[in-house]
Amino acid sequence: MKLERLDHFGIEVVDLARAERFYTGVLGLEVVNRFGDQVLLDCGGQNLALFEVARSPLDDAARQAIIAHPLGRGHHAFKVKAGDFADARARLAAAGVESAAPIDWGDHHCIYFLDPDGNLLEMVSYR
Repeated sequence: MKLERLDHFGIEVVDLARAERFYTGVLGLEVVNRFGDQVLLDCGGQNLALFEVARSPLDDAARQAIIAHPLGRGHHAFKVKAGDFADARARLAAAGVESAAPIDWGDHHCIYFLDPDGNLLEMVSYR
């Protein structure tokens, strides 16, 4: 067996409409299709599936614990062009998105942030 590429990745959310607004309005993804308790979004030619699940939302303490120490945690990373990294940071800040301080890894910059459900995400830009 040889895997060709990642077809899609899925993220569990508590409030599907709220998540769709975040991923389309803040991150700029476009809706491909809706399937009841799922929304499929285009992410640079691959798909991101939002799955609505019944669970309790994370409290503020849990959210702060995630964003205070994001390294080594499972997350999804979105790549932006080098010239767009500052704009991406500004857009997240303007939307009030909880973010960690940017990190300069030498060959790339990144910033970790949370979606409305506390899912850890990353914006990365390679030089």
